[in-house]
Amino acid sequence: MFRKARLVQACFCSILVMGCATSQTTQPVATSPTAVATPTIPSNHAVSPHPTSGSSVHGRQDYVQNDGSLSPYIQEWAQELSVLHSIPFAEIEALLQSASYNARAVQLMTPNTGQVKRSWNTYKNRFIEPIRIKAGLDFWEQHADVIQKTAEQYGIPPEILVSIIGVETIYGRYIGDFRVVDALLTLGFSYPDDNRPERGQLFRDQLADLIVLHHQGKLNAYEVKGSFAGAMGLPQFMPGSLMRYAVDADQDGDIDLFDSIPDIMASVANFLIVHGWQPGLPVFAPITLRTDLAPDWVDGGLTPRSNWSDLVQSPVIQAAPTTEQDWMSFPLGVINLVEESQGTAQYRLATPNFYAITSYNRSYFYATTVSDFADLLAQRRKP
Repeated sequence: MFRKARLVQACFCSILVMGCATSQTTQPVATSPTAVATPTIPSNHAVSPHPTSGSSVHGRQDYVQNDGSLSPYIQEWAQELSVLHSIPFAEIEALLQSASYNARAVQLMTPNTGQVKRSWNTYKNRFIEPIRIKAGLDFWEQHADVIQKTAEQYGIPPEILVSIIGVETIYGRYIGDFRVVDALLTLGFSYPDDNRPERGQLFRDQLADLIVLHHQGKLNAYEVKGSFAGAMGLPQFMPGSLMRYAVDADQDGDIDLFDSIPDIMASVANFLIVHGWQPGLPVFAPITLRTDLAPDWVDGGLTPRSNWSDLVQSPVIQAAPTTEQDWMSFPLGVINLVEESQGTAQYRLATPNFYAITSYNRSYFYATTVSDFADLLAQRRKP
């Protein structure tokens, strides 16, 4: 059973849209580094078909009709899910009838129509601050053995694992108090932007995964709470990621992302490995880029598309290392960290490990914050 968390009164997600581990409809290519754990994707969960029916309409709230039955558009979706996963329709119906529209989730998910300028420093400073730093060092000290064991098993630096939990939930202080089934039903069928139908589909798929997990007895969908987007536990896993990447590291027969530190650490590590983390590589290559030329190399994508042989022949590299390094043989990408109000940006050369972190949250700011926070924690932890 995926155990329910203690209730938390404040939801950090209401301050800022947090990163959360989301699964993809198409499975990512899993790497199998030598001398580290093989990525864990349970065979019965690797492919989880989702209903093709269903749609999202902004403002729609008529999930249940006056007679208590599901509205036809939800009933059709539920019936398809029932057939796809051999779940009794009555079980799905009862759960959906218990759910309700969550106006707060819609409000927090509504796109900002103002001209908010992006600021790398503002974003970073929201996370890398004294309270989170102290909490991170305390968490690392308290769970040092488990964290180190997980790091060695998966080939991921312990500070990266500690950093992600800190950025996501400040080590469990802000895990969200939204009923997950309410949030996913609302965002799946009433997403606040009718121009983004794929977003409604994403949340309907996550709702389907939640119901499957409930049917399998791996969580109680009537009770489990999380962020306004439906992310759960200390690592903020969406239902699909819990289904596909979470690990029962303490081998007690349950996956507990709220209270089991072994399960939490291993699940984060497994997610990163499955999404392309390469043990032994830094997140950023230790080189300096010319700020006048670097913009020509930024493509804004979430896949590294450059290579060292091309970069080193360009004047964009200020000073190349004198010795060959492992990261030079991998795809690389130039990323920008912008200060739009000033018209400036920082530029860094990212390795595949940076892009693995963006699988957690599709943001250069997020992945760089995780990396920088990890570096700071590692420095502060040294004797």
